[in-house]
Amino acid sequence: MLSLDPFYPILPDTGWLTRLLPLGIKLVQLRIKEKPATVVGEEIAKAIVLCRAHGCELVINDYWREAVEQGARFVHLGQEDLAAADVSAIRAARIRLGVSTHTFEELDAALAARPDYVALGPIYATSLKAMPWAPQGLPRLAEWRARIDCALVAIGGLTAERAPLALAAGADSVAVITDIVTSQDPEERVRRWIALTAPWRHLSTGSPQG
Repeated sequence: MLSLDPFYPILPDTGWLTRLLPLGIKLVQLRIKEKPATVVGEEIAKAIVLCRAHGCELVINDYWREAVEQGARFVHLGQEDLAAADVSAIRAARIRLGVSTHTFEELDAALAARPDYVALGPIYATSLKAMPWAPQGLPRLAEWRARIDCALVAIGGLTAERAPLALAAGADSVAVITDIVTSQDPEERVRRWIALTAPWRHLSTGSPQG
């Protein structure tokens, strides 16, 4: 099973990467929204250089073609993007794959693509965007853990206080957006996240060191 860092921030552009990667982030997703294709390619190329310099695993959200073109190593796809993607081309490029899931049917679709990780959400209610799904909760997270043999990412409404609960319930990593990008002091938040997830670092079982 792929070993993921337990702290998985999702950031909107390379400006955020430049700002926060020096703090010690080891896994990050670049989630670009509503940008021209040329900007997307430039951002991915810059992100690859930045993450390589800081020893950080970079995951590209949605833009799998650009990820292939730029030589990225990891992509994340939602269900609609997965249905439209050429998974064979992604695999041929030796790119790892993460897939979002919210229902049992989506989990089956994700597993058919043989992903390196599955993300489940929203674990808690989130204000980031309107969600057609009720909060999944920790019991559903534990159920996903029992059903899959790849890494498991928890996402949605996660805070520093809730993260240890999600990791203890079976998540290998917790994805974080709002708690960082809306903070008055994002650097302090990142330092706190890195510290609180330390007991799970370098593990892929979802259990802290004992």
